[in-house]
Amino acid sequence: MRLVVAGSPAAAVPTLRRLAATDHEIVAVLTRPPTPQGRKRVLTPTPVAVAAEELGLPVITASRVDADVTERLRLLGPDLGVIVAYGALLRRAALDVPRHGWLNLHFSSLPAFRGAAPVQRAVMAGERSTAATVFRLVEELDAGPVYASEPFPIGPDATAGEVLAAMAETGAELVARVVDHVAAGRAVGVAQVGEPTTAPKTTSADGHVAFDRPAAVVHAHVRGVTPEPGAYAYLGATRVKLLRTARTTPTTRPAGLVTTTEELAPGALGLVGGALRVGTATEPLELLEVQPAGGRPMPGASWARGLGDLTSAVLA
Repeated sequence: MRLVVAGSPAAAVPTLRRLAATDHEIVAVLTRPPTPQGRKRVLTPTPVAVAAEELGLPVITASRVDADVTERLRLLGPDLGVIVAYGALLRRAALDVPRHGWLNLHFSSLPAFRGAAPVQRAVMAGERSTAATVFRLVEELDAGPVYASEPFPIGPDATAGEVLAAMAETGAELVARVVDHVAAGRAVGVAQVGEPTTAPKTTSADGHVAFDRPAAVVHAHVRGVTPEPGAYAYLGATRVKLLRTARTTPTTRPAGLVTTTEELAPGALGLVGGALRVGTATEPLELLEVQPAGGRPMPGASWARGLGDLTSAVLA
């Protein structure tokens, strides 16, 4: 079949590479324009654009699929479109271009976590599993019939970035299998069942961590916004990035009452056995790695020792 593949971030690259290795022909790769990156704001092409160039595939760069882009796609005569995190909606005219429509790889067990940030929101919510799902694209957001779904566990300490990278590989194989089924006329879509939930794009505000919640909730929050938009809190007026946390183990008193390994108010810092702890509404969390404003990533304990007296040190 003649394929159009649309995608932009690194999570879409495994699918592009996997489809390029099949007998199907990729007639165009649709991706978003270069964006300023880094402190010097250098215009940088998307990871998909870079991979397409390496593979020798023709690229169409567009921030949205308007009438001009839709006509360019139509002239290519594609049989099927495949989209993975392209970053813009496709309207009816574009959806109708490929004769078999469009497949979408989504990183959730639909209809749960429809939207732009399904992995981030699932991890932030403390979910223990999710799924890579291939469905038919329709005008309603992430609402089309499902062709295939592959369950995927979320490790207790895995960040959203780690989960997404692993799921991208799993999803690539799933997409290739469904594409083959479409080509053979064996693909069957099943309507989504259940109450939909949404996963809106994360913003910088989502990265701000509040410590007046249980340790499990705070730990999930930090993991869910790592690496983007990044977890942070303030020590006075100074913003500190929280790169990695770990759960601590509560101790049990003889009477059977569970208590923390030491008393720390929410947000309060303390060095315990050479490890940096921060208080929450329940047991403390260990701050494994932080990045102070204007500094480099460093072990939390090393940063804390540089602060000196932690008696009044509170992250908020």
